[in-house]
Amino acid sequence: METRKVWLVTGASKGLGLTLVKKLLQDNYCVVATTRSAKSLIEEIGDTSEVFLPIEVNVTDDHDVKEAIEKSMAHFGKIDVVVNNAGYGQIGTLEELSDEEARENFDVNVFGSLNVIRNAMPYLRKQKSGAIFNISSVGGLFGGFAGWGIYCATKFAVAGFTEALAEEAKAFGVSATVVYPGYFRTDFLANGSVKTPASPIKEYEAARQSEKTHLNSISGNQPNDPEKAADVLIAISKEATPPVHLLLGTDAYDIAKNKADLLNKDIEQWKSYTLSTAF
Repeated sequence: METRKVWLVTGASKGLGLTLVKKLLQDNYCVVATTRSAKSLIEEIGDTSEVFLPIEVNVTDDHDVKEAIEKSMAHFGKIDVVVNNAGYGQIGTLEELSDEEARENFDVNVFGSLNVIRNAMPYLRKQKSGAIFNISSVGGLFGGFAGWGIYCATKFAVAGFTEALAEEAKAFGVSATVVYPGYFRTDFLANGSVKTPASPIKEYEAARQSEKTHLNSISGNQPNDPEKAADVLIAISKEATPPVHLLLGTDAYDIAKNKADLLNKDIEQWKSYTLSTAF
């Protein structure tokens, strides 16, 4: 028991989170799995055991997260790897989405992960080891998708604070990696993982078409295998120096290359204006 690594995975009841938890248990790791509803997780995997601890957690509640991590430490005595996977997609243009809809997406996707980091880091610092994977999205690297601005903004935020965390935590032997998955064949685009705008505006034709395409055509036809994504995360956790940025998926690779080209083009095309501001 003492030599097994302990993983804490949020958003573990479906999608990539559930796939990862199952793979970890198959590979003889210990797992803390958090979810909004422990019942569905227990039905999928089983109840509490010496290697598995399912916990019902609201990641947007800092006190709830603190208690969950304390339970994890009491059960396993340590945490080696943290995977901030809890989140959901919010479709809607910037004009359509209400303040409440936008803030709720940030509460879960951004502040939920920050709550986990804030409460896990004291233990990781003390043991002077550990790895943190913050699951962003390819939409956290490139935001040019009509109707996905708020969701992309949350995932850009995840990328930004992970870069800072990597610098803050390395002195304590703790790594931080932002993971940019492309489209993986999970139920992310179904079963409550994506919300549509409460007050859609019909004039936004491109956003409506994107919404329809994602929910009706892309869902179930994603090009990437979540089992293989889980294998990659496990492999990266064993690296002596994990990357700060990790792309997952052929589509993620292509989008990242295109973003780099677009950025370089703008940098060079408008270079004279950029440099003109110096004293």
